[in-house]
Amino acid sequence: MTKKYINEIVKQLSTNELLSKVYHKGIKSTVMPSVKNLKEIMDDLKSVIFPGYFGNPGMETYSIEYHIGATLDRIYSRLKKEIKRGYCFSCAEEGKSDCSLCGEQSEKAVEMLIKELPKIRHLLGTDALAAYEGDPASRSVGETIFSYPSIKALTNYRISHELFILGVPLIPRIISELAHSETGIDIHPGAEIGEKFFIDHGTGVVIGETCIIGRNVRLYQGVTLGAKSFPLDEQGNPIKGIARHPVVEDDVVIYSGATILGRITIGRGSQIGGNVWLTKSVEPGSVIRASF
Repeated sequence: MTKKYINEIVKQLSTNELLSKVYHKGIKSTVMPSVKNLKEIMDDLKSVIFPGYFGNPGMETYSIEYHIGATLDRIYSRLKKEIKRGYCFSCAEEGKSDCSLCGEQSEKAVEMLIKELPKIRHLLGTDALAAYEGDPASRSVGETIFSYPSIKALTNYRISHELFILGVPLIPRIISELAHSETGIDIHPGAEIGEKFFIDHGTGVVIGETCIIGRNVRLYQGVTLGAKSFPLDEQGNPIKGIARHPVVEDDVVIYSGATILGRITIGRGSQIGGNVWLTKSVEPGSVIRASF
């Protein structure tokens, strides 16, 4: 290309018409959150939640407290910075000229997340046990922690969910998408998922924002828990935040390729067969099969 041609393209790409929907102008030159930093923070969080599996190899029991303390100190300072960037991003998107409270909000959010880590570890421990009990190919709970995509996705989900319910913008979605890109499992951080949750194989699973999933639920690959429709406002835009995804009660198994749409309820103890398309609630203990 000639320099004249490049200059012409530069002018076209710099016009307000082309920039209006894709250009982010931060407040006081605040930069966007760093995906690289958030990935490293998640690696640190994994080493706190699952010491010995991730982080320092060969760590002795007597050094666990030192490892966790030093790692949490590093997480606190780094995550606070990224969360602040998320708050500032939200302020800029909303057209605010000042985000002086973003630093205080980010500090509080990190403190609250750290206080929830014992609960998060407990939940992930039950998820790892569910993976071991639900997969005859698994040789140990440790194998599921270290290698299963389900546990990787759920670790990111359970951390991002805590940040989501604290009202932290942008960061929860980045954390959940980090796992999505690695595992093919797409869990919105707004979903509510009980303990002992297992996704066998995992690839292609989609769990929507307003899903509620009970205890001891198992999904197989290719399952979609999605929305049937998107109600629109007077301007024709999707209405945000309404309950539009399924409720899955305790002890349900949903087999590969099933698509379950809308705010319907899958009753406790039900089994949903492979390739089922379901848009109506089913009673507890139901067995639903695809008909051919």
